[in-house]
Amino acid sequence: MNSVDMTQLLNRLRATAAVAEGRAPEVVPGGERVDFAAMLKQSLDAVNDIQQSSNDMATRIDSGDAQVSLEEVMMAKQKASISFEAMVQVRNKLVSAYQEVMAMQI
Repeated sequence: MNSVDMTQLLNRLRATAAVAEGRAPEVVPGGERVDFAAMLKQSLDAVNDIQQSSNDMATRIDSGDAQVSLEEVMMAKQKASISFEAMVQVRNKLVSAYQEVMAMQI
């Protein structure tokens, strides 16, 4: 996964958090409606793909594959860690928003 993909993933996670907090509209500037559940699933799938890729690379280097360098594995592991931490922050914001909504009096 390159830096452009990582940037897109982080932007999607930030947009998801903004929608969850009520800071962003559900309609993007182009006029199309944003499906929150689909966007969240897409972000989770992307984080999972990054983690799977990093685990595969680690397995390959442990097996002695000369085509994978230690630097590549370390970078992949860091990307996986950062993307997971970002997803945890989104989850925390969603839980916080849920608790706030549940605490509202009707």
